[in-house]
Amino acid sequence: MQEKRTMQVETKELSEKIRQQFDTGPYPRIPLEKSPKNDAIALYIHSLVNAYYLRNQKVISTEGKLILDAGCGSGYKSLILAQANPGAKIVGVDISTNSIELAKQRLQHHGFDNAQFYVCGIEELATLGLQFDYINCDDVLYLLSEPAVGLQAMKSVLKPDGIIRANLHSSLQRTHYYRAQEVFKMMGLMDDNPQELEIDLVRDTMKALKDQVKLKAYTWSSALEADPERILMNLLFQGDKGYTIPETFAAIYQAELEFISMVNWRQWNLMELFKEPDDLPAFLAMSLPETSVEEQLTLFELLHPVHRLLDFWCGHPQQSQDFVPVAEWELSNWETAQIHIVPQLRTPEIKQELLKSISQLNTFEISQYLPIPEKHVSVDSTVAACLLPLWEAPRSMLSLVKHWQKLRPVNLATLEPYSEKEALDVLSNALLGLESRGYLLVER
Repeated sequence: MQEKRTMQVETKELSEKIRQQFDTGPYPRIPLEKSPKNDAIALYIHSLVNAYYLRNQKVISTEGKLILDAGCGSGYKSLILAQANPGAKIVGVDISTNSIELAKQRLQHHGFDNAQFYVCGIEELATLGLQFDYINCDDVLYLLSEPAVGLQAMKSVLKPDGIIRANLHSSLQRTHYYRAQEVFKMMGLMDDNPQELEIDLVRDTMKALKDQVKLKAYTWSSALEADPERILMNLLFQGDKGYTIPETFAAIYQAELEFISMVNWRQWNLMELFKEPDDLPAFLAMSLPETSVEEQLTLFELLHPVHRLLDFWCGHPQQSQDFVPVAEWELSNWETAQIHIVPQLRTPEIKQELLKSISQLNTFEISQYLPIPEKHVSVDSTVAACLLPLWEAPRSMLSLVKHWQKLRPVNLATLEPYSEKEALDVLSNALLGLESRGYLLVER
């Protein structure tokens, strides 16, 4: 009993240190006027449309949806959420009063007047009396005493078909930073709320070390030295803890939630770690296809721990809609399909670049404007011209097939006219590649 009481006191003291750190230096320290509207990757990650599609293969409207930014800090992620989800109402909560004030100012500055912000811990979300369609909890969960407690609190205010995006720090990727934090704890720099003096002492210590000292080599750089916020958020970060993939899944299961996907799932492709994925040693070739998603992610991180965040989507169990993956469709399935370009590509600027490529008969490097896959992705000028109507509105597959037949009336190999079925076959193969890489949303 005494041990439990001691742990509760220590947890409360640590929570207060964390609050003080964010009150002193609200995070992130991004200028109020900075807009994320041209940051396609950030908008893609924070879009309910993309998360919902991945789970249900359906395209959802964000109009009227209620979105929570849990641990909103100074509100920059709240602004991204507002920008990425047109018509949605944003609610932000944080334990730092100063951060909340900055978040209010930021959203108002950018014209989002219907956002609301509250000083509130994640464990107290139920007191808001709201139910959310989407919850974003970015760079927060690892600061709680138990991640599962935070996930349970978010689950309690999540609508049945809602989705949570949350993440934990990777203990494998950040192992050197945790060693550095231990060094500075021993020096007493984290006894209280680290400020300018402690930051200067970190700089002095690191500069005094030889360059070949492992800790310095792995954690220090000229860019970090010049950035007080990065020093605080890496080397003097109160409450920072790391987790593994199995520990992440354990927290999801403990909260009785269902794992949907890693947010940057294309960058967790285990096969991409091998020189010849189609020519693996016999044991790997037989065993890897049989492993679970959790096991594949665990193996990826053990082999190649490059991701700072174990960033995932989850939701209430058994709420996903049944569907046949597009990669498994028959040609007849495509006949009733509706095709959408992802919202982050539907900008006037990208459309102009698309028109330029088409007019000059050049390939269109779509990954230049939304670099989400592991490799460069380009489409030839004919496919690009066929996609052009999607910048105005979603289109049925058959309408795109008719468009294709006008653009490419004959098969260049046989000089025979393309039949509708042949055109459907060629175009569906081209669109399948774009859908699998995250550029198109295809629903029946």
